[in-house]
Parts: sequence; structure tokens; C-alpha cells
Amino acid sequence: MLKLRLLTWDVKDTLLRLRIPVGESYAAEARARGLQVEAEALNRAFRQAYKAQGQRFPNYGLDRGLSSKQWWLEVVMETFRLSGVHEDKVLLSIAEKLYCDYCSKRNWELLPGASETLQQCRQLGIRMAVISNFDRRLSEILAQCDLQQHFEFVLSSENLGFAKPDKRIFLEALRISRVPPPLAAHVGDNYMNDYRAPREVGMHSFLIKTLGKPASWETEVPQEHILPSLTYLPSLIQKG
Repeated sequence: MLKLRLLTWDVKDTLLRLRIPVGESYAAEARARGLQVEAEALNRAFRQAYKAQGQRFPNYGLDRGLSSKQWWLEVVMETFRLSGVHEDKVLLSIAEKLYCDYCSKRNWELLPGASETLQQCRQLGIRMAVISNFDRRLSEILAQCDLQQHFEFVLSSENLGFAKPDKRIFLEALRISRVPPPLAAHVGDNYMNDYRAPREVGMHSFLIKTLGKPASWETEVPQEHILPSLTYLPSLIQKG
């Protein structure tokens, strides 16, 4: 059994996921303004716009003077442009509304077992925190979804100015908690960001396997480090 004093968590697709695909949310907001855009076309355009924006302006373009809100507004507007909508005044209005909506509980849902797993880990006496490549809305989203109370602190890539897999984000969690790396572990769903990166600073790590999705990293990760579900975790750990 692994002895721990600190357990850090990724958020998106580890504890929380979107209730409906991005394209459906975007299409509904467009319909409210009299625009008809196919949800699947918006899904494809979003993936393209998000990837391009991330490559051009990593971590919300903070080092280029952007804010995460500006970054996201451009992603949304470019998504619609790629889908054939070019009225910038309307697009800005849609983007502003969607930016606010994604801070709301109605757009997020807990992954199965998330709430009970966090509660069990707290009952074990293990301190917990969040380490996530996310923007400034993260704490509000966690509060809206009734998760904030489980965590001593929340580290987002926007607030710190660097993103996973940069090891500085894990070192900052260790510094704040004053927990030595061998007594800390991280849980997430991304091989590089959530498994390899924390191990490079001496922490332990676990990956959650999403049902129905083959994971390219499975052959590289020992079976005992893979969680078939979140509820499996408490049986592997104890307070150190």
C-alpha cells in the first residue's frame, strides 16, 4: 500500500467532463441568435481552432500579453468562422456568452465515482490539491460542482504562468504543501502531463482509463499505476 501525505488531481476528464459536446453547446447558442450551424461541423471546427490557438499561443498566450478570456473568445469566434459564419459582431456576442456559460455547473458533470473517491481520500487523512492546465475560471467551476471543499489549494496553468508537463507546477505544489516527493502522488488522464511529469520530480502518479477509449500509453504504464475507475484509488493508498 502506497503511503501518501499529498494527492494532487487533474480536473478535466479526470474529475469533471463536459455534459454535452462543444459543438452542441455552440450550435444551441447560435440558434438563439437565428443562426443555423451543424453541431458536428462546429465540433470539427473547434478541434481545429483550439489546436491552432494552442500552438500559436501556448498556455493562453500569457507570455504574449493575452488573457485567457481573450484566448478563448478567439477560439470560439474562429470555430464559427471555420463553420461559415463571419459576422464578427454576432460572433463576439456568442463568444462572450459561451465563455460565461462554461463557468456554470450546467455545462459540467462529475465523472463516475469522483465525489465518493474524494471523500474517501479525505477520510484517510490525505491532503489534496488540484494541478490543472486550466484558466482562471477553474476555482469557480470547482465550487459550482461542489468539489472545491476537498482541496487545500488549486494550481492552474494560467495563475502560475506555466503548464504541465513543466515540472515547475508540481514543484510548486510540493513547496506549498511542504511534502517530500516520495509522499506525494498525482492523478490524471494524460500520459505526459499527468504520469511522466510528476514522476520526473520524484512523485508517484496514476492514470485513469476512460471506458471505451483505447489508451496509447497502456503498454508503457505498469498495470498497478492504471485506475480502471476512480473508486479503485482508495484501496491503493494510505496516510503516510
